[in-house]
Amino acid sequence: MALHESGQMYLETIYILLLQNAKIRAIDVGTYLGYTKPSVSRAVGILKKDEYIIVDCDGYISLTPSGKEIAEKLYERHTVLSNMLMSLGIDEKTATEDACRIEHVISDKSFNVVKKHYFDFKK
Repeated sequence: MALHESGQMYLETIYILLLQNAKIRAIDVGTYLGYTKPSVSRAVGILKKDEYIIVDCDGYISLTPSGKEIAEKLYERHTVLSNMLMSLGIDEKTATEDACRIEHVISDKSFNVVKKHYFDFKK
């Protein structure tokens, strides 16, 4: 099933939180995103049903291999795009907000070209 932008945002957030803490729960995701418990609960249920995450009996969330693959891809896009925009002189807040929007719609082909030029530029 195709993962919508909101699902992508949840996966990326779970990935970021797991980089910071070995164990996270839905409440941590909600706090990070500023979303209500019912919204997070619904999203977690969908991600679990679609096998992007696993929720253990204590409520701790982990990414499945497919969930982790998507989350890592989004995180890389977000990081590269925000850093590139900041290197062009855009303030951090605007750069990260714009990168967040771009990361969900840019094609793999376009992103790979942007990434190559960004890293060539940094050399």
